[in-house]
Amino acid sequence: MDKKESQPEGSQEEGAKVAEQNTPKGRSLLRSSALVGIMTMLSRVLGLARDVVVANYFGAGSSADAFFVAFKIPNFLRRLFAEGAFSQAFVPVLSEYRSLKDLSAVKGLVDRVAGSLGLVLVFITALGVLGAPVLAAIFAPGFYMNDPLRYSLAVEMLRFTFPYLLLISLTAFAGSILNSYERFAVPAFTPVLLNLSLIGAAIWMQPLFDQPVMALALGVLIAGSVQLLFQIPFLWRIQLLPSPKLGFDHEGVKRIMTLMVPALFGVSVSQINLLLDTLLASFLQTGSVSWLYYSDRLAELPLGVFGIAIATVILPSLSRKHAEKSTDHFSRTLNWAMRMVLLIGMPAAMALLVLAEPLIATLFHYGEMADRDVMMAAMSLRAYACGLMAFMLIKVLAPGYFSRQDTKTPVRIGIYAMVVNMVLNLLLIGPLDHVGLALATTLSAFLNAGLLLHGLIKEGVFSWQAGWLKWLVRLVVANAAMIAFLLLFAGNPEQWLAFDLWQRISQMAVLVAGGGFIYLLVLLLLGMRLRDLRH
Repeated sequence: MDKKESQPEGSQEEGAKVAEQNTPKGRSLLRSSALVGIMTMLSRVLGLARDVVVANYFGAGSSADAFFVAFKIPNFLRRLFAEGAFSQAFVPVLSEYRSLKDLSAVKGLVDRVAGSLGLVLVFITALGVLGAPVLAAIFAPGFYMNDPLRYSLAVEMLRFTFPYLLLISLTAFAGSILNSYERFAVPAFTPVLLNLSLIGAAIWMQPLFDQPVMALALGVLIAGSVQLLFQIPFLWRIQLLPSPKLGFDHEGVKRIMTLMVPALFGVSVSQINLLLDTLLASFLQTGSVSWLYYSDRLAELPLGVFGIAIATVILPSLSRKHAEKSTDHFSRTLNWAMRMVLLIGMPAAMALLVLAEPLIATLFHYGEMADRDVMMAAMSLRAYACGLMAFMLIKVLAPGYFSRQDTKTPVRIGIYAMVVNMVLNLLLIGPLDHVGLALATTLSAFLNAGLLLHGLIKEGVFSWQAGWLKWLVRLVVANAAMIAFLLLFAGNPEQWLAFDLWQRISQMAVLVAGGGFIYLLVLLLLGMRLRDLRH
């Protein structure tokens, strides 16, 4: 280890000056969250367009089930290692280096993390490609035991999709650096490239394959490469383009590795729960995996646009507040994040509950997607919608621990929630089939969020600010008015199944615009103003 890198490079004031020079001026948490939200909304809209295209070409049949399993395995590991454990461990350490040391020390950390992470990812990727038959059997045992054709197709596609883990994990590493320096827009925009790649593959590449769905697997691999290359110029601009070096003995790398091990479970419990849903759904009737996938995608829209956007923005801020020992600002930041989650999450959840069939029909009821598929996917969408606020709260409460470099507490809470989810899966899958799996995930998410909040209060780093009762009353009244409007004008599911494309789009536009207008109007009439949303 270089002695220069092992010692603080100047005073805290000098480090703060360097950080200030690399930070956009005057960017509030609200503004940053809005920026990330807009970029993420673009990505999610294109993600829905991607799913519309996939549903049109492949429906909810055997080939679609096989692709979703082959894509879910590296995607799950990406969320677990890259966006989950790694980013939650890396960002606090990087933020501390940024606050207390100079740019050369930060660059030394980035170089050694890049080399160490890259070596581990190459090893895991090689194992994944060679062990594709074993992975497919583990993650979809129903395919392996009951459907050899779906199993072999999933294995073949997994050999294309698994290297995506290497590429997207390095992309997430680059994004974590940019987020730590308040360059939020670039990482938030990057997923757009995945959706464009898969749309292009589904439309233009699928005729080139004997198994047309293989085009999607190749599209995933292409997307990972494009996403990584896209971020490189922006890292170069802030002078943090890595020169990878092995550094397992580097002080910062060792701390990140120590924090990562328990964080593997703590921040990614919801992803593990969703994976358990897929595993058990592989034993159910054909289409169950796809129904859960389509409904989860819709529930993920507000979660990704707003919940993850807020969590992305507050983690570097909380990490700096902790490093500066600013307990009051730390608590106020968490209060603000929770209020924003309820402001967006509550109406989003209500809309998904009321408009489940219309939304599924509008987005996916084309080509190979049958009427029954719409109704079945809508049932699991309602179950996921009930837990939307819990999913979003987990995203903003977990940084309250990781920013303080406490990964043990979320792990313990995550294990409790995972065990409860597994028990509920087994209890509910019998009477409710795939809906029981979604409902079990929702109930365990509420337990997870409740325990995270209780822990922050008990440890004295979170306290309720004044004004919560007034805030909640306003939200309840505004949501009640919005629900009344939606119920009055939504119509019944049979009408939506009979509508053509433009009827669905126009009707949905009226419902979304009208519901949003009613919600905002009531909030304004009750006295809520823009200043109430600022941190």
